[in-house]
Amino acid sequence: MSDGPLIERFLEMMAAERGASRNTLAAYRRDLEQAAEWTRGALSDTDAVGLRKLMADYHVLAASSAARKLSALRQFFAFLLDEGERADNPALDIARPTTRRPLPRILTHDDVNRLFAQAGEEAEGEAPPAAAVRMLLLLELLYGSGLRASELVSLPRRALTGEREYLIVRGKGDKERLVPLSERSRATLDRWILLLADGSLWLFPSGKAHLSRVRLFQMLRELAARAGLDPAGVSPHVLRHAFATHLLEGGADLRALQLMLGHADIATTEIYTHVDSRRLVELVNRRHPLARMATGHDAPPDVDVAAPSA
Repeated sequence: MSDGPLIERFLEMMAAERGASRNTLAAYRRDLEQAAEWTRGALSDTDAVGLRKLMADYHVLAASSAARKLSALRQFFAFLLDEGERADNPALDIARPTTRRPLPRILTHDDVNRLFAQAGEEAEGEAPPAAAVRMLLLLELLYGSGLRASELVSLPRRALTGEREYLIVRGKGDKERLVPLSERSRATLDRWILLLADGSLWLFPSGKAHLSRVRLFQMLRELAARAGLDPAGVSPHVLRHAFATHLLEGGADLRALQLMLGHADIATTEIYTHVDSRRLVELVNRRHPLARMATGHDAPPDVDVAAPSA
């Protein structure tokens, strides 16, 4: 078997059947072609011993990079197995490199309130500066809808649905999703639309294009400084984390949060479950049958028992 044609067939399958993005396909191509070069063109015939030697050479890489390369190998060999090109998947016997995902930086409720108080004050009045209304809306959508910075700044004007209850957002992998708008966001959006030029293709235009991610980052840090917060601790990504964290604290369902954040895999969303530890401990201590057996009383009815599903 020749590696080149098999890699091409694998990539065609990933694109056609699984809708893999161009970036994902490019990463898989690089990983598989590097592995094929390491095995001197015999990747498709390599056994588990050979793959272990290959993965051992990846020890200089970050654990996340090595894990991605192993994922590419596993899927490639699974494809060969499905196609009848092999009778086994040797990559399944290779241990996945241990990765530790850092917990996201979190803003407190007080931090968020101070940001909104500052942005709201600057956008007050009968004829507030357009830049102030825009800043307030950007803040509403980052914290109120959990948009990524790239998704937010590139929103086309047509992203607005008729009732303005949702935004149509194009996220990673060029996939669209509906993102709910809060009543606060809709009210600020109505104010911003009145200030937006009729011919604008973008919701947040800037020159001949749309607002850049870099400028959004700068604007947020400037707002944080004016609100008396450490600018280094505020960014679009931090506000997205705050959106997810505070929703979970309020009892949101993890799978619903996955859809709103646009995560392809719920394992990505599960990083936020650390914020719910206090409520889960209370749930077990107050609601588990053993707790009632120990006390002889039913759990009090005022305990919020909603917990995110895994």
